[in-house]
Amino acid sequence: MSQAQNRYKADLRDVRFVLFELLRMQDTLLGKAPFAAWGRDEVDMVVTEVDRFAREVAGPLNAIGDRVGCRLENGQVFTPPGFKEAWVRLYQDGWKSLCAQEEHGGQGAPFLMHALVEEALAGSNSSFSMYPGLSYGVAELLHAVGTPAQKARYPRRLHAGEWGGTMCLTEPQAGSDVGAAKTHATRLPDGSYAIRGTKIFISGGDHDLTENVIHLVLARIAGAAPGTKGLSLFIVPKRRIGADGSSGASNDVAVGSIEHKMGINGSATCVLNFGENDACVGELVGTVEHAGMSQMFKMMNGARIGVALQGLGVASAAYLSALEYARERKQGAHISQWKDPSAPRVAILQHPDVRRMLLDMKARVEGIRALIFGLAHHMDCVAVALAAGNDDAKVAYHRGQVDLLTPIVKAYATDQSFRVCETAIQTYGGHGYLKDHPVEQYCRDSKILAIYEGTNHIQAMDLVGRKLAQEGGAPLKAFLADIGNFVAAHGQHAELGPEVVALGRASESLTGAAMRLLGWFHGGRIQMVPLAANRFLEMMAEVAVAWKLLESAHIAGLAKASLADGHPDHDFYTGKRAAALYYARNVLPGVEAKAKILAAEDTSPIDLPDAAFATV
Repeated sequence: MSQAQNRYKADLRDVRFVLFELLRMQDTLLGKAPFAAWGRDEVDMVVTEVDRFAREVAGPLNAIGDRVGCRLENGQVFTPPGFKEAWVRLYQDGWKSLCAQEEHGGQGAPFLMHALVEEALAGSNSSFSMYPGLSYGVAELLHAVGTPAQKARYPRRLHAGEWGGTMCLTEPQAGSDVGAAKTHATRLPDGSYAIRGTKIFISGGDHDLTENVIHLVLARIAGAAPGTKGLSLFIVPKRRIGADGSSGASNDVAVGSIEHKMGINGSATCVLNFGENDACVGELVGTVEHAGMSQMFKMMNGARIGVALQGLGVASAAYLSALEYARERKQGAHISQWKDPSAPRVAILQHPDVRRMLLDMKARVEGIRALIFGLAHHMDCVAVALAAGNDDAKVAYHRGQVDLLTPIVKAYATDQSFRVCETAIQTYGGHGYLKDHPVEQYCRDSKILAIYEGTNHIQAMDLVGRKLAQEGGAPLKAFLADIGNFVAAHGQHAELGPEVVALGRASESLTGAAMRLLGWFHGGRIQMVPLAANRFLEMMAEVAVAWKLLESAHIAGLAKASLADGHPDHDFYTGKRAAALYYARNVLPGVEAKAKILAAEDTSPIDLPDAAFATV
């Protein structure tokens, strides 16, 4: 590992800005139950030290994992060189147990700490980060819905890195149509279940990092209802687990193959065959049959936030790499001397279009970070309010925002991650297309993020089909009210006023679009909903990001005014203002344009006969 090159970069100043200046976690979370043991010094240490881990351990393995990939030999998957040593170090340092419950060996930190760790791990090595990310999700699900015996057996060892974990939903014939799953379970006399079926696209489906892998498998018990309502969730270990907790013989879980992918080559994406020899045994999660989807959604929602953080981490790393290159690469004269052939060559950072691309990436990355960390903050505020035990309205508000924002951050962060990486390549020019630089790998690695854990269209349909009307529309109303309060308070701001007013107009356009969607539902024009869902989600995300950037710019302006001349934060705060103005002037106007497109009710995609798409 020491000979490998780290190419990961992070903006720790912006991370600290979001934590301590925008979200003010030192006032809202730290020192309060259940986070009473956590203070600002502890959070600062995590920010610094997880960055060290990312640069010294995970980062140097990123290109190696991409180049070497995983291999399957005699039914066993082997991860790229260095991954196993990095796994050991990851758990020795405690990075994956920060937010775990103390009863399972965790440190009980706010979820915000988990978010910043995941950004660092994913940004430095997205493939490696997937293995512990899934293990964490399995542990959290079993803590939430497992039996007392399951809670005693599994979470601690998963959080300690002794066992790995996966989620097994997708099947060859079903794809995203999980209800079409054919994997079946048969009750056995001892209360366990015989499992038989095939799952595909299983991230971390097998590896050599741990002694055992705990698969969570959706399967249908004989006689159960069709569709998702008839699915149950089962714990299916790779190796049988003895009464003493030791891993023993094979549990008839076989790796059929590993996929050869566009990116994330260091992550083993497996085809898993359960029960080919009728010797695969699983145990029901909890005590209730046919509750598989509701149980799995607890892990899926966490995974969707995790994927959003992957998108953020990769996008941030790509942007900062492009910025470094633009500062160093000299090419062409300054535009003011374009007619002078003897003019000195300047760093490409001095060229207007390069500056535009860099500011565009900066605004998107910083806005998405503020939005995702804000979602994590809502989760932590739920925990604080529950611990206080005296504010049901506050709990409902924060839970509602988590539910509403989850599909938005998953879809927008991952869509924009790919676009930021694409822009980073363009910033480099031809050099960005070469493996000599990291951004081409970032671009390939980022594409999968919009696909797994529910494609981004599934996120959009979840938003418009479920989340907008949840609790009678209360979370959406609260979201719009928060923006309205910000607009009312700062519409006359000396520097940001016009952009804040534009945010208000965009919010009104969003409200109108939501009402139109509701009209289609009630008017029986259901086909219009999937046609417009992606556009609506993007509108809502752009309103949310513009709000967070403008709020950040307001805070930055106040902080900058109090600084002494020459303070290094002058430039940082100036950058916050520039990012907000750029996004509000160049991206936010698209919300009103998209609302007009949505209102036009174009049905050409569904009106077109199938044969008219092409004559071949």
